[in-house]
Amino acid sequence: MTNQQGSDHQLRLLARLHNQEALIGVVGLGYVGLPLSLTFAEHGYRVLGFDIDTSKIAAINQGISYIQHIATERIATAKSQQRLEATTHFERAVEVDALILCVPTPLNRYREPDLSFIRSTMDSLLPHIRAGQVLSLESTTYPGTTEEELRPLVEQCGLTIGENFFLVYSPEREDPGNAHFNTATIPKVMGGSTQACTEVGIALYTQVISEVVPVSSTRAAEMTKLLENIHRAVNIGLMNELKPLADRMGIDLYEVIRAAATKPFGFVPYYPGPGLGGHCIPIDPFYLTWKAREYGMHTRFIELAGEINTAMPSYVVQKTADALNNVGKPLKGSNILILGIAYKKNVDDMRESPSVELLEMLQAKGAIVQYSDPFFPQFPSMRRHHFVLCSVTLSARTLSSFDAVIVATDHDAFDYSLIEAHGQLLIDTRGRFAPGGQVIRA
Repeated sequence: MTNQQGSDHQLRLLARLHNQEALIGVVGLGYVGLPLSLTFAEHGYRVLGFDIDTSKIAAINQGISYIQHIATERIATAKSQQRLEATTHFERAVEVDALILCVPTPLNRYREPDLSFIRSTMDSLLPHIRAGQVLSLESTTYPGTTEEELRPLVEQCGLTIGENFFLVYSPEREDPGNAHFNTATIPKVMGGSTQACTEVGIALYTQVISEVVPVSSTRAAEMTKLLENIHRAVNIGLMNELKPLADRMGIDLYEVIRAAATKPFGFVPYYPGPGLGGHCIPIDPFYLTWKAREYGMHTRFIELAGEINTAMPSYVVQKTADALNNVGKPLKGSNILILGIAYKKNVDDMRESPSVELLEMLQAKGAIVQYSDPFFPQFPSMRRHHFVLCSVTLSARTLSSFDAVIVATDHDAFDYSLIEAHGQLLIDTRGRFAPGGQVIRA
């Protein structure tokens, strides 16, 4: 492959991207892949979505949304304009000009990176990739993944990175339920394996994202994503460490945070909670702690924050037990209602939700536990957890029937006046109520 031939591949791909002639392939149609697919479709591109979940494929091809904050109308419009199609057939990867990987990257039971989804996806794609394509990984991972895992696989297919095939890393920055930012308006960090790859990556994303932020390498882009979430995890860990201290001192930590946030510089408010949830903050920091060991480094600050955040469900359970004990009731046999099982307010996403830990811990201690969440009429099936439960409809009668109500996820849809008026004992982990009376901060 000569440099001129490589340049020809790059020029043809750049032209197709700029002219919106390129077919965009998005692999993984979950909370990241679906909104990204719609963003490309809404900017005039044709999009082919890939997933192994046949229910998602059927929903998209029928113009129906399966994610609460994504309107069905968006999918139906993209379908009617013939700009969005979904398939389980990975051999169709040969048709696309860009392949964007949006697959999960969880941790295993030892808090080590689990790249099995990336590897299995690549196994499905590799027989069908071709010269003239760009492959972008968006899954959060440790620095070096793109170069150490993906690049050798592509090169084994006889393709040359930067000449006839282009490889980039551009971490997703989705924030489900955020009313102020969406996929198109959140700046996009992106790093390429070579300068030619970076140029192609910029052409891919700049057509649909308001601002593309190129960095010097895929490793720098991978590190950027981890830094963003480590920053949040460490600061939330600090607030979670201060929560029991403020409680012992009789100080309302939420009041203190709100007061500190009035300073117009040098302070960013973070809030305590019942534990970390979602697909990023509970997981991403440990990708870096794992990789750091390869360099003989021990990331003590990150791991300490992780220990504090992981311990918060136990703290909430103990506060609940103490509060019940103060009114002459044991935790064992008490009826407890958990408000909210999503990992954060106003979304239908349960990934790594601390509410699941609360349910398991309370049940293990003999409590009779139910939940209420407007986004989950029935408790969904999960890989590591199983509960046969349905959401409780809140009313004066149902609320008063519980010995304790734990505010775990503070959805705006809850009627907090009703909850405060009729809950016998409120364990508030989100600062929705003023402390005192039947309200216990946890």
